[in-house]
Amino acid sequence: MDVLGLIGNFIRVVENGSIAAAARTKGLSPAAVSQSLSRLETHLGVRLLSRTTRSMTLTESGKRYFEKVRHIPHDIELASQAAALETRPQGPLCIATTAAFGRYVLAPLMPAFKASYPDIDIELISTDRNVDHRLEGVDVSIRIEAQLNDQLIARKIASLPFIFCAAPAYLERAGTPRKPEELSQHACLVFRYPTDGRFLPWDFIVDGQPVNAKLNPEFISDDIDIIAKIAVNGGGIARLASFIARPLIAKGQLTPLFCPDNSDGDFAHASPMNIYACVNERSALNSKVRAFIAFLEDKI
Repeated sequence: MDVLGLIGNFIRVVENGSIAAAARTKGLSPAAVSQSLSRLETHLGVRLLSRTTRSMTLTESGKRYFEKVRHIPHDIELASQAAALETRPQGPLCIATTAAFGRYVLAPLMPAFKASYPDIDIELISTDRNVDHRLEGVDVSIRIEAQLNDQLIARKIASLPFIFCAAPAYLERAGTPRKPEELSQHACLVFRYPTDGRFLPWDFIVDGQPVNAKLNPEFISDDIDIIAKIAVNGGGIARLASFIARPLIAKGQLTPLFCPDNSDGDFAHASPMNIYACVNERSALNSKVRAFIAFLEDKI
């Protein structure tokens, strides 16, 4: 009898609040999880859970047992990590990332990461929706600050600038804004988060204080590449991450705004894009994930 497996299922049921929810996290059927609970109760000779069709509660014996065993999966994971410390990181590594960051930053770096860790098999999920680490088998996700939530353990790995920019043709036609408050008089190309429908705010730092600019949204999109293309073709002013804007600026397709040499008065600059590496629990920080995070911190 796999007692550790039965205990693991019991812990998942208690932590998720239902047999069905625990079954989803384990990739099992509710019937299989229910049977494993019955086998554990038979093995122990006590009732751990009081179950009806509508509710589930721990018995007194179940409460005492849960407090004694809840640490076991974590301890086993820590022991496995300790045993693997001297081994080269290997095996599958599933990385989830925002679409733009995956396309412009991660994808070019992946060959170098693979060359450094040839025994790691990489899967890269590029999406702007929220991913569920447990249900989708994600080892680590790369997220911006607005995508963080209390269920994730996040570590800041980089802070990249945003750049306000527009095509030379637009600036010739509409004029060049010198201060953030002038943006309300210009065509603004605004990004909408696909996950919750919010606009990406246009934040500035002026004299060390955050300022949220009032906008005139001329175009709205949940695809930052679409916004960049509209900007390049003279559609208005865009707020782009530096890794998207700088190549377009270097080609002369876009002109940066609010720079020291074209601003009047106090210098204003955009609040940065903070990048975080996220895991669902500390035990997920295995050697593969640690190697990947350290690689990103070194390269970005």
